[in-house]
Amino acid sequence: QVQLVESGGGSVQAGGSLSVSCGTARNNYRPNYFAWFRVTPGKEREGVAAIKTADGSPYYTGSVQGRFTISQDNAKNTVHLQMNSLKPEDTGMYYCAAGFLGGSAADALKQEDYVYWGQGTQVTVSS
Repeated sequence: QVQLVESGGGSVQAGGSLSVSCGTARNNYRPNYFAWFRVTPGKEREGVAAIKTADGSPYYTGSVQGRFTISQDNAKNTVHLQMNSLKPEDTGMYYCAAGFLGGSAADALKQEDYVYWGQGTQVTVSS
């Protein structure tokens, strides 16, 4: 079993920035993909961003494109999500995921293709 440890998040006013980070508790496990998902009020969990660890290729859902940046720290086996120009609709619980079992990068934001999940960290954006 792989434990994902999340940090960051918090509260900010609209237009502000926050970041969340995620790492694995097992140093000898390097996932092929890391991803961030979120559950926002009234919506099901959705994929926000993913990164292919082999080459750093990022993938974003349309609503965060240009505002969020996913990056990785290979030495620490961690992934970061920098969130800028935050909007109230970005409010929600953000979950880290790893261990992608999907067939192609096109599926990188599909939650059913991930094996390991973090406990979630809250992001609150006030208007």
